[in-house]
Amino acid sequence: MSCDLPRPQHQHDLEVESSMEVLSHLRVVEIGSSAGTSYCARLFADFGADVLKVEPPAGDPLRQTAPLTPGGQSAWFAFLNFNKSSVVIDPAHPDAIKRLTALIEGCDILIDGRDVDAADCPTIDIDNIRQRRPGLVYLEASWFGGQGPYARFAATDSTVRALGGLVKLVGPTEGPPSHAPDFQTGIVAGLWGFIAAASSAVARMEGGTGRSWSLSVFEATLTLTEYLMFDAFARGDVMRRIGINRFWPNFPVGIYETKKGWLGVSAVTPKQWREFCGLLGLSELRDHPELVSNEGRLQNMDHIDGHLIPRLKTRTAQEWFAEGLKRKLPLVPVPQLSDLLQDTEKIASSAIVRVRLGQEEGRTVGSMQRLTLTLPRPGGQVPGVGEMQRRGGVRTAERTIPRSLPGCIDGYRLPLQGIRVVDFTMGWAGPLCTRTLGDLGADVIKIEAIQYPDWWRGVDRPPGYFEDRMYEKAPCFCIMNRNKRGMTLDLKQPEGLALAKRLVAQADIAVGNYSVDVLPKLGLGYDVLRALNPRLVMMSMSAFGSYSVHRDCRAYGSTLEQGSGLPGVVGDAGGLPVMSHIAFGDPVGGLNGCAAVLVALIHARKTGKGQFIDLAQVECMMPFVAPWITVHSIDGMPPRRYGNRHPQHVPHGCFRCAGEDNWIIVAATNAGMWQRLATIIGRPDWAMDPSLNSPEARRAIEDDIERGIETWTLARDADQAMSELQAVRVAAGAARLPIDILKDPHLSSRAFLQEVNRAFVGLHPQPSMPIRENATPYPIRTAAPTLGQHNAEILSGLLGLSDTEIGQLATDHIIGTSMLSEAELPHPEHTPN
Repeated sequence: MSCDLPRPQHQHDLEVESSMEVLSHLRVVEIGSSAGTSYCARLFADFGADVLKVEPPAGDPLRQTAPLTPGGQSAWFAFLNFNKSSVVIDPAHPDAIKRLTALIEGCDILIDGRDVDAADCPTIDIDNIRQRRPGLVYLEASWFGGQGPYARFAATDSTVRALGGLVKLVGPTEGPPSHAPDFQTGIVAGLWGFIAAASSAVARMEGGTGRSWSLSVFEATLTLTEYLMFDAFARGDVMRRIGINRFWPNFPVGIYETKKGWLGVSAVTPKQWREFCGLLGLSELRDHPELVSNEGRLQNMDHIDGHLIPRLKTRTAQEWFAEGLKRKLPLVPVPQLSDLLQDTEKIASSAIVRVRLGQEEGRTVGSMQRLTLTLPRPGGQVPGVGEMQRRGGVRTAERTIPRSLPGCIDGYRLPLQGIRVVDFTMGWAGPLCTRTLGDLGADVIKIEAIQYPDWWRGVDRPPGYFEDRMYEKAPCFCIMNRNKRGMTLDLKQPEGLALAKRLVAQADIAVGNYSVDVLPKLGLGYDVLRALNPRLVMMSMSAFGSYSVHRDCRAYGSTLEQGSGLPGVVGDAGGLPVMSHIAFGDPVGGLNGCAAVLVALIHARKTGKGQFIDLAQVECMMPFVAPWITVHSIDGMPPRRYGNRHPQHVPHGCFRCAGEDNWIIVAATNAGMWQRLATIIGRPDWAMDPSLNSPEARRAIEDDIERGIETWTLARDADQAMSELQAVRVAAGAARLPIDILKDPHLSSRAFLQEVNRAFVGLHPQPSMPIRENATPYPIRTAAPTLGQHNAEILSGLLGLSDTEIGQLATDHIIGTSMLSEAELPHPEHTPN
């Protein structure tokens, strides 16, 4: 999908400030070894922060993480750490603690991954440092948080994803469940860490003090599966693994072979299903009454695929994609790594950037936060161990944010309190972005219309949908829109449009994730809105970007994963590309959007200038495939796929336990863990054999080892097996279903799930953020609004309208509190992405 990047329509009159890096006033120190904290720090480096990575003499253990380049450099470490500096502090040196303390006292933000891996970092008294430097922002990450039944569990990326419900629903029906390679938890946790630290930087600019955050990698991972958790709460225990590239509750959503290349398909709504069947010439499927709903299609998957598979092989993926564009269908070619590296659009947008790793030069994934005024750094160099690599030398200028702030605002003030957001989003990605801003204290005003409200209030609309107000009972809508105020405005009517403009004129941020042309055609494009409010940060969250030649491609979270390149590195060697989630791209896009908005907000607070953010959600998925992109850019070889095995950890796999469809992921990450594992499964001979201490040696008997593990796990329930393995510090995680997470003992002990009461729904659980300042999470302040719930409050309180004026708006259907039926609609629906 290569192309020339179109010139942005407003680029000619924007003064690009790439030389004035927006976070250049911040110094960040990173200690310990954790993928999540490393990625968090890299996001600061992307926008010019001075990031100093503290390493032991042997270097960060992540420097040994596969995949490796031909020169033996870790492509994963390279992605996480380019444009940082490295300093070595030897814990055995008598001045180690003094040196490290001085570095921390001289920084604005401390990012701490020691609880994941201490990496020989000297012991320091963080509380004492924070007393002397109250402006310090501190982020501490751990696998599971400081307290709770799992707090001291040994963990890997895969065992955490298993516990988070991200493994058991994926793969062949008969099992074993399959899972993607490592790196997912690190990316998601890193985004959450950045959101915590960047929001604290915003708060400090308003006179606030520094903040101390804890980040649970496990809880961060639940962002990817929370909508399935709450669908299960509403529907019961109905989710099961239904096959490779098949996912409940929608069908067809998967990857199909074509005449040339692979095609990602996501036909979700009844209209899309009919259009897809029409495109393929399958009128018998299109007109079958049982196949109108997703439920009916799920019950007839094999029959449907029997028609789809041969028909799709009659044309190429690119040809189907072109036809899908004409019909507004979510179809996308599944790219290979070479396609991504040759995509001139991604190179032009800096989604693909150059990186130097020692003597090697390759390409990796750049910043996903596409700010158009303050550009991120376009690639860079990976520091050697102890290499004080700085752009322009060591910076000594004073910072605009003081490190010590006497007389600060109350530390319990939420970090984004006082920020106003106008929310033109629907579905998952956009609402998650704005929900997070609301959770952090922003005043978020969600705009819907009684003619076309948020589509996540229901796609399939059974009898009674309107009369029984079922659109107020959708659990996914409820979890994505808490801590917001809701109002309705018909933006196609002049009165509604004028009111929206008045709201935006008073706002700090506006976010939209409609198709790229919707808001501009309504008269709410950035060029119009910045004339009303020059300090406005406005973000468009489209699938491919506002100026992409694929800008009109319809997309869901599944489409974004299909188009990212990730499926090509998942699964067994020689097998088809494999999706790893049902809607992976949605939450990832939402978190990246929140991160981008916070960077732009910092710039706006410094300069008074707003800007446009052109977030391409498909690019937000590319970090998950970054290491393979780098290796392929250097050696040109296809990526090696390991299935449920691992390039470093032997053994590593998903093993059957006692009972029906019970599974556990087990991994040995070092020689000591291997010896403990061998001993507990009854193979002391393996444990005492020094020749098996290396993973390379164990690889030769990996089949035998896996049989030995499964013989042991088959005699135990998954939770029992996990308990016994964790008791001897072996990394293990039971493969959970989403419904299991609702009663997870660790989450319960940490008050992660909060009870919220809402009209039409009653008491229901809501997930907390995985970042917290205290032992308990931020409380959820308000439930998701009902349709138009805050119309009068906003129109009178913010815009000064009289009761008579508000009444007339209701009479004219500009506002309202009840959804109009399809028969009453005067206009076609808006379409997400």
